Amino acid sequence: MNVALVGCGNIAARYAQSIADESRLTLVGVTDVAPERASELARRFDVTHHASLEDLLADARVDTVVNLTAPQAHATVTSVCLDAGKHVHTEKPVALVYDEARALAERAERRGVRLSCAPATLLGEAQQTAWKLVREGALGEVRVAYAEANWGRIESWHPSPTTLYAVGPVVDVGVYPLTVLTGIFGAARRVATVYGAEVEPQRVTLDGTPFRLEAPDFFVAVIELEGGPVVRLTATFCVVPGKQRGLEFHGNDGSLYLASWAEFDSRLESSSDGERYTAVPLVREPFRGIQWSRPLVELADAIAQGRPHRASAEHAAHVVEILNAVETSRAGGHAVDVRSRFEQPSPMPWAS
Repeated sequence: MNVALVGCGNIAARYAQSIADESRLTLVGVTDVAPERASELARRFDVTHHASLEDLLADARVDTVVNLTAPQAHATVTSVCLDAGKHVHTEKPVALVYDEARALAERAERRGVRLSCAPATLLGEAQQTAWKLVREGALGEVRVAYAEANWGRIESWHPSPTTLYAVGPVVDVGVYPLTVLTGIFGAARRVATVYGAEVEPQRVTLDGTPFRLEAPDFFVAVIELEGGPVVRLTATFCVVPGKQRGLEFHGNDGSLYLASWAEFDSRLESSSDGERYTAVPLVREPFRGIQWSRPLVELADAIAQGRPHRASAEHAAHVVEILNAVETSRAGGHAVDVRSRFEQPSPMPWAS
């Protein structure tokens, strides 16, 4: 599958390198509204620097576009690419508003192309192992899940953090554990309650420019899943992960701790009493860290095999509805129903 990147910012080089390392994928082009960023990435990976998105979409070599633009631009860029007859894998979230996210899923279906959506960390070895244990009943009925998305002060390392502060930590990082949990247990039915606050409203970028928050930097949300546990989600742009990180599953017969919802080689531990935890071997030797190309390989395989791809647009749209419900609950101080549903992905063959 020939792949092109739209957006050459902070994460683009990691995608490009992961694609270059994968024999089933070929990176053929890049573009960015900042030409110097695209030019540098194109030189580094010896691919075409397209002057514009339109130029890139006119390149007949391009099968799939990877949308790495800012969250505010995701829906617009994805829509243009789908209309051009290209498959798309978009970074999270697929859109900022549920109606837009759902419309993109429907647009892809009408156009006869695929829309794959990050985050795809449920495809990782540690995450698949945790899911296998849940499916096999190792924990009994899972009643409660704790999800920690503490991401620290991102301006301390991110070159352009204001676009992420504008959407807030639930949208930027809370989306990861929410996608994993709904992938494992199915759809959410209600956001029961949410607390949000500006813990540190005044910030300074790496170049010394001060800015003020546009959204709360601290959230705690309680989310009820239709066929699974009650979830407590914490998402912050002020607390570094430290000891408050990862996912915990608590069932009638035991507990499971996934130290990272992101890294495919995350530490995984189980306990029968909630106090003494022991290491759980993963279902196979894991990729070290995050393999950014994995959802693209999964997409290529799904197209070739004529089956649904696992990182579906319908699932991503459902998660966007949860994100919207979190904000509505925070602003209004009341519970918010989540009405959309999606077909849960199947486990990876090597973890089934």
